[in-house]
Amino acid sequence: MVEGSCKMKDAIGGYFSLELSQLEEYHKKAIKLNTGRNCLEYILRCRQYKKVYIPYYTCEVILEPFKKLGVEYSCYHINEKFELSEEIYLQEGEALLYTNYFALKQNYIGTLVSKYGNKLIVDNTQAFYAKPFSGIDTFYTCRKFFGVADGAYLYIDKIANFQLEQDISYNKMMHLLKRIDLSPEEGFADFHINDDSLIDNPIRRMSKLTQRIMQSIDYEKIAKKRQNNFHLLHKYLSKTNKLSLQIGQDAVPMAYPYYVHDIGLRKNLIASKVFVAQYWSNVLDWCDKDSIEGQLANNLLALPIDQRYDEKKMMDIINIIQKNA
Repeated sequence: MVEGSCKMKDAIGGYFSLELSQLEEYHKKAIKLNTGRNCLEYILRCRQYKKVYIPYYTCEVILEPFKKLGVEYSCYHINEKFELSEEIYLQEGEALLYTNYFALKQNYIGTLVSKYGNKLIVDNTQAFYAKPFSGIDTFYTCRKFFGVADGAYLYIDKIANFQLEQDISYNKMMHLLKRIDLSPEEGFADFHINDDSLIDNPIRRMSKLTQRIMQSIDYEKIAKKRQNNFHLLHKYLSKTNKLSLQIGQDAVPMAYPYYVHDIGLRKNLIASKVFVAQYWSNVLDWCDKDSIEGQLANNLLALPIDQRYDEKKMMDIINIIQKNA
């Protein structure tokens, strides 16, 4: 018999946990946090900006860290290319936040990097696969691309001087489990409950559960499927799409942004069980309905192209749209 303590850190035996592969995270070198908005708070706390310019065309949750920290912000307009429609000159202590819309604006971000340098903050919550530019504060969220309840990644060259507890996620998974076991409709209320639970959440490290799920993903396979689905929709819908879309060779889009002046099409798609999110209803409170942002909020349909769907599903979407044209 070997002498000494036999107490073990992890239990052996007992019931099984979820069977999840333990591969490599896509953003393995990033700081792992619980939400995208908290990545932004982390940046604001580290950089001590006095003022940040943010787009009108964005989700209202982006304002949480500004209100929490008392950091001034000012909104700017974009054009139909999702690019700045006005010249912005940054003063000392100011920064510009730009969103990589639908993962289609990586090349444009390169021009902003040349102009603003490290005073640029890149919101890649719609562009999980986009590579960060060296020295540019950049953040990502997991929920828009994968089946997790939370989780985010941050690239910044400064380590915070505040301590972070680790988040937990097991109690936020109900909508994901119900979608598999019951239906998307059965889990929809739980999805909103989880969304609400993320409001004003403290900055925490990514939960063990979320990290394990993110370590189990075949990122290359998913990227290829999203790209193929995007190109198929674009082949059939580009002529009626009022947006002139240019996708980089390596870009992995979040959705296919289809912009048409057809008020009833969104309702027809939803009636056919094609759920198209609205980006973003709060924009209609911030901008005139006739502004570019107001028109995008009302008329842009974010058609799903993600890894759950094959070519047949894409053709179903195309047929519904063409039938209602």
